[in-house]
Amino acid sequence: MDGAGREPEEGEEREPGAISDRNILDSFSESREVAELIGNLREVFGELVTREMAVERFIGIMDKYQEQPHLLDHHLEGMMNSLLEIVRDSGSPPPLVHLAFKFLYIITKVRGYKRFLPLFPHEVRDLQPVLDMLAKQNPRDPETWETRYMLLLWLSMICLIPFDLARFDGNLASLEGQARQPTMDRILEIAKCYLVVSDKARDAAAVLVSKFIVRPDVRQSRMADFLDWVLSMLSKSSSQTMEGTVIVNGMLQALAQLFKHGKREDCLPYAATVLECLDKCKLSESNQMVLRKLGMKLVQRLGLTFVKPKVAKWRYQRGCRSLAANLQAQGAPVQNQKREVAPAEADDDEEYDIPGEIENVVEQLLVGLKDKDTIVRWSAAKGIGRITGRLPKELADDVIGSLLDCFSFQETDNAWHGGCLALAELGRRGLLLPSRISDVVPVMLRALTYDEKRGACSVGSNVRDAACYVCWAFARAYEPAELIPFISHISSALVIAAVFDRDVNCRRAASAAFQENVGRQGTFPHGIDILTAADYFAVGNRVNCYLTISVYIAGFPEYTQPMIDHLVSMKINHWDSVIRELATKALHNITPQAPEYMANIVLPRLLPLSVGSDLHTRHGAILACAEITHALCKLALENNRSVTYYFSEKSLEDLKQIHQELCSRQLYRGLGGELMRPAVCTLIEKLSLSKMPFRGDPIIGGWQWLINDSLRHLTLVSSAARQHIKESAVSALAALCNEFYINERGEADPALQDELVTQYISELQNPEEMIRCGFSRALGALPRFLLKGRLQQVLEGLRKVTVISPADVSFAESRRDALIAIAKVCQTVGVKGDGSQQEYVCRDNVDQIYATLLTGVTDYTTDSRGDVGGWVREAAMSSLMEVTVLLVQNEAELMNANICKQIMCWLAQQSAEKIDKFRAHAGSVFLTLLHFDHPPIPHIPHREELERIFPRSEKEVLNWNAASEAFPRITQLLGLPAYRYHVLLGLSVSVGGLTETTLRYSAQSLFDYMKKIQNDPSALESFCETLLKVFEDNLHNDRVSVPLLTMLDQMLANGCFDMFTEQENHPFPVKLFTLCKEEIRRSKDIRKLRSSIGVFCGLIQFQGDMREKVLFQLFLLLCHPFPIVRKTTASQVYEMLLTYSDVGDPAIVEQAMAILSDTNWEAELPVVRERRNCLCDLMKVPRPQLVAKSSA
Repeated sequence: MDGAGREPEEGEEREPGAISDRNILDSFSESREVAELIGNLREVFGELVTREMAVERFIGIMDKYQEQPHLLDHHLEGMMNSLLEIVRDSGSPPPLVHLAFKFLYIITKVRGYKRFLPLFPHEVRDLQPVLDMLAKQNPRDPETWETRYMLLLWLSMICLIPFDLARFDGNLASLEGQARQPTMDRILEIAKCYLVVSDKARDAAAVLVSKFIVRPDVRQSRMADFLDWVLSMLSKSSSQTMEGTVIVNGMLQALAQLFKHGKREDCLPYAATVLECLDKCKLSESNQMVLRKLGMKLVQRLGLTFVKPKVAKWRYQRGCRSLAANLQAQGAPVQNQKREVAPAEADDDEEYDIPGEIENVVEQLLVGLKDKDTIVRWSAAKGIGRITGRLPKELADDVIGSLLDCFSFQETDNAWHGGCLALAELGRRGLLLPSRISDVVPVMLRALTYDEKRGACSVGSNVRDAACYVCWAFARAYEPAELIPFISHISSALVIAAVFDRDVNCRRAASAAFQENVGRQGTFPHGIDILTAADYFAVGNRVNCYLTISVYIAGFPEYTQPMIDHLVSMKINHWDSVIRELATKALHNITPQAPEYMANIVLPRLLPLSVGSDLHTRHGAILACAEITHALCKLALENNRSVTYYFSEKSLEDLKQIHQELCSRQLYRGLGGELMRPAVCTLIEKLSLSKMPFRGDPIIGGWQWLINDSLRHLTLVSSAARQHIKESAVSALAALCNEFYINERGEADPALQDELVTQYISELQNPEEMIRCGFSRALGALPRFLLKGRLQQVLEGLRKVTVISPADVSFAESRRDALIAIAKVCQTVGVKGDGSQQEYVCRDNVDQIYATLLTGVTDYTTDSRGDVGGWVREAAMSSLMEVTVLLVQNEAELMNANICKQIMCWLAQQSAEKIDKFRAHAGSVFLTLLHFDHPPIPHIPHREELERIFPRSEKEVLNWNAASEAFPRITQLLGLPAYRYHVLLGLSVSVGGLTETTLRYSAQSLFDYMKKIQNDPSALESFCETLLKVFEDNLHNDRVSVPLLTMLDQMLANGCFDMFTEQENHPFPVKLFTLCKEEIRRSKDIRKLRSSIGVFCGLIQFQGDMREKVLFQLFLLLCHPFPIVRKTTASQVYEMLLTYSDVGDPAIVEQAMAILSDTNWEAELPVVRERRNCLCDLMKVPRPQLVAKSSA
């Protein structure tokens, strides 16, 4: 259950990993394919490619079963036999044998060697061949380690044969007269050799040692010597060097395996010596995690050797563990089914001497619980559990006492985590007696909320996760009657962890522990109902937990107060601001469940904290006061009570004082101010919405000062906090004005209105962009009574912000906010056709409003941040939609046909552009206006054709973000004259762009359209006319002209204008040639020049005088000052002559191509010019003349 993985940001609907997409398999479905793969090994091993493909496929199949390896069990023996057949075949070449062992290793990796080991053939006849194979291996060969690993595992199985190994030695004198090594020594030598290698074979060698040394014949004659060798290697090797680490690792593995599998009476004589040697190694000081873990493992094995292997008679036994019985008994009172230990049994607790070394072992394990690595702590926890189970009751209780010392606040999170793991182990094994539960539960409850700040983040999620494991273990370990006194605390703590923990793994762990308790204990209040709401998947989404599930659970009275107390004491002061904000919203939602408690206990507790010294607590407390106050006021109004029904005089006074206190202590300054300003703005907003009786109070002036000051100093805060402060201040302003600035007649105080509006409009021309942004949005948020009589002034001020001037060309954010504000102001004041332009959107100002918004759609400003004009275009499109819908719903006659056409055309252009996000927004707005029904938008050009291209049924499913879906639709608008120009303008940027998918689908859609009109002269003529118009209007506008040239190049290459190639001197190519020539005049833009070369080469296909002009232009470019342009031109002219061979006489064309291919066009200009002139003479094109530079 442990895992300290942090959650990602939670703006999405569900956190990553909230639903597991694992495929649950039910059988080994690829068994036939695997059999074929193994059967074909003899054919594929020779070729590297086929061999690798076979291995990759086998790994792919096996990896699917990593989480359900038991499905392989029925097939393991068959796979092993097929592979060992290859190994045993004397005709198998070494590469094939290695491949077979590689396959065997892949299977053991998935299923684990312990399950695999007994399946190895272990007959007497296998011993010599396996030893011989091992003798032939090179222990240092990195390519064949799988072979050595599997051979050692096989040998560890064979050496269990129940015959004295001396029988296999026969006559030790070999033919050469030299003595042969005994089999026993050969195996030992192999084991020693592989215990000091750095690959996986070392693990198998440790397994071999554990099986081999414990054989009776080997134990008598070799065990002492072997242990001497191991201990000497340990004492000689240093864990500080790489080589030493490898050796120590092998020795520790061998000892751990040996003491695990050896008989106690065989190992006991050596245990004290090994422990002493281990202490000298000082492994706890090593920085190698694996060595410390192996040290823990060995220490606990030694400890288990020192004490007798007997089950403690004193341990707690639960008896019946039937889930069904527990669930049936849920309504019934819990019977005390505690099993008392019979007196006779109790006295039978044999008094035997516990060796002194045990104290050392337990001490080391307790220190291991505090290790910095989880796997070491986990090993130590298991060791504590195993050894405590063999100790007498008094000693075991001492161990538990020492263990509980891990849970002091002087200890690190590592100690808390290790302590929790150990408690869970003891509980699972029945070694925590009911008498100790009262000591353990408080510790466990503290661990469930353990969170310690370290720098910018915190530690403790692993502790909370392990505490959930303790709760889970206790649910299985104890009778319900034992836990009855603690049920309310445990259930509340688990619910709180499941709903309010920051980390998803802890919420899920708590949910699982709660479920286990509901099933096993059956005593948790409302267990089944809560489980249904807060199951494993539901708690995956943090926002849902805080704002929805928590409200449901707080409806059960047993949980309401603990949940509120937890939020107030642990979450509103949390280090993560997201959690603080969620906690305050949760308090708002829970308030109706306990209004008196909130008003009388929680609020008086929060108010002092809201002006306290700790920044995070202060931030959370202010937000909590705001949310709770708002919830209490809403509740009072719903029950027809006074707004102040729930509040004491002191509470109201303290709420007013928060701003003044922070202001006098200068807490709005600096980094802390970035949290305080939006928090107090939220407080102002909520108190205003709550209709607090503060009208005429001086505090209103203080609040207004804070809002204005926050907007005026946006430039001084960090970019991350800027948006939040701006939005909070604007929301506070709107609420404050609506509540406190309106008199009984529904009007504003003229002096106040004059001061506020004039001040805000004057700030719109501030040289700081952020101040313009803030006051634009503030004007947009003002209520109608403050705008009345000042509308024209406000709209004019906002219009000036949207105008691009040289000084503020990069102020895209202020232009965006001004456009948003214009739409908001229009919605606030409403529409009245013949009304005054100082009060309403009317005939006199509607055209000016539309002109401003339509200007925003043409903003293509770019700076170091990229296409910042996109923000303005996006805001302009949204505002156009909002204003248009407003007009149509109120006075549709104010909409004139020309404006409607402009809106739809601009939206169509944006829908054909290259950036997915803006294209999607434009498409969405386009379809909203097209399909708007209440009432329909008038004057939409070609409405019927548009409804056919974009059916209503597809409005929701059409994905504008996907180029493959958007472009086939939008290119159909090229057939509609009103839209053709704008769609072509948008398409040219996409077709000639750089993004591969956009380019591919937009070009394909354009060419499909061109094919349709290929044989329709009038349609093609009008298309070409529009194309030339787009080019002419955007001459020297590189944003359009460069991609347009690229698009023209592609269109000419695809034969889109074949109809005109038959006619001599057709006006289209002539005009296109002139425009291209003008576009590249004096240009130094390499991309533009290279695109134009393609267009010129494509124009050669047109008949008449064009050809000579085109060749002249291309030959000019052959002597361009930039070598890359010369080289590109030569290459493309060569391809052109190859493609359009009718340009001239075949012999001349061939000569020209030879000159083009043989010349180094990147050479010096005089050399290149001479070769170019040869081409001119050859093709009968006048030589370009050098123009003498005029003297200055």
